[in-house]
Amino acid sequence: MIEGSADVVDWAHFEKARAELGPGFIRILSYFREDGIKSVAAIEQAMREQNTVGLVMPAHTIKGEARQFGAEPLAKVAELIESTGRLCIETRRFPDELVADVVRLRKLFDETIQLFDEATNPLRSRAGPGGAFGRRAANQGFGRI
Repeated sequence: MIEGSADVVDWAHFEKARAELGPGFIRILSYFREDGIKSVAAIEQAMREQNTVGLVMPAHTIKGEARQFGAEPLAKVAELIESTGRLCIETRRFPDELVADVVRLRKLFDETIQLFDEATNPLRSRAGPGGAFGRRAANQGFGRI
């Protein structure tokens, strides 16, 4: 679908979800965005406050919703944060080792949302090969010295 994005989104899974959800797809995708923004912010806040319990539920939320739309790399990072958080709750320690993963979660979430926006923007999908409407002028070099 979008060049170079197959490592972030499984487009076959994304299109299957689109077909199954039908007219409600865009609305449900907007919930993913809203929940994701809140969840990523909550995870970042929990890391700043060293609140291990605060990592688990938002990571669980992102994991499930990302998988629904074929964003498996995002789901895997969220799953790592969730499972490490759960283990650390049991062992009564804070998972400092997750700092890099939380940073990666933010980056992957932002990239995933951007790709979803590009895939669902009706103007973008109607654009020609150059990414814009109309034909590209063939005489761009004419008259130039």
